[in-house]
Amino acid sequence: MEHQYHISSSPHIRDTLTTNKIMQYVILALLPTTLFGVVYFGLDAVILLVLTIGSTVFFEYFYEKILHLPITIKDGSAFLTGLLLAINLPVSAPWWIGILGGAFAIVVVKMLFGGLGQNFMNPALGARCFLVISFTSYMTDFSYDAFSGATPLAELKTDGILSSFDLMDLFVGTIPGTIGETSVIAILLGAAFLVYKKVIRLTIPVSILVSFSAFILLFGSSSLDIHYLLCQLCSGGIMLGAWFMATDYVTSPISDQGRIIFGIIIGLLIGIFRIFGASSEGVSYAIIFANLLVPLIDKISIPKPFGKGGPKNG
Repeated sequence: MEHQYHISSSPHIRDTLTTNKIMQYVILALLPTTLFGVVYFGLDAVILLVLTIGSTVFFEYFYEKILHLPITIKDGSAFLTGLLLAINLPVSAPWWIGILGGAFAIVVVKMLFGGLGQNFMNPALGARCFLVISFTSYMTDFSYDAFSGATPLAELKTDGILSSFDLMDLFVGTIPGTIGETSVIAILLGAAFLVYKKVIRLTIPVSILVSFSAFILLFGSSSLDIHYLLCQLCSGGIMLGAWFMATDYVTSPISDQGRIIFGIIIGLLIGIFRIFGASSEGVSYAIIFANLLVPLIDKISIPKPFGKGGPKNG
């Protein structure tokens, strides 16, 4: 009897990683950059984190409660959305920005499309773009304490070089920016943890960083300037976006080939936005635009099952 084949319904391949465990791992991986943001930016960062995370959890619970849907806040996805949104906010943003962004992320981007697994774009990034478009002055104000100068990306955009910071400042994170994007070393520590736990693969982040680097070397300056490239890689939200946003399971392609295409599109779009666009950033819009292309990428990249897709005779 043990040699008989067992037939069951799909899925036929199962993994020990559950949704709850994946959310826990990603939240743990975000701790280094979150803690750095709290230490560097102070109490205002804590307030934004608490309000934004609290709002995403509350609005998911409230939406499901009034529509008599199963309560899903225990899976950790609402908490993670709030955390991702909060670390994408400048510390000078008013308190209600986090709450409004949390409501938009959960109700508009996530729940109206069916909840976790059905949203077509990353909820945190969708909310961030909504806030940037609607409240540009608040979302682009990176002043804190006595600092009110330009960000490294703004300096690169205007002058082509860094005049107020050096590369070590960018790598450590002692620069203006959003709460969780400034410290490259903290982001990479969290990313290494996710790769070690096999929560994410290198395919998407490497595709983004390689294609972005190639674009910057070709079009970013008058010569193949490695220092300029490193400054671009360590500035703004590209590291946070490549390792923690673009790798979202729901809004990224299924196959490795599709993930490579997806990553290349994001990397090239970030390069175009930063070099030729009016703004010095562009990571959020690049990822969201690529999210919209995922159905098409899946269609052309998923291998056809054996016996299907061949020429029809007769």
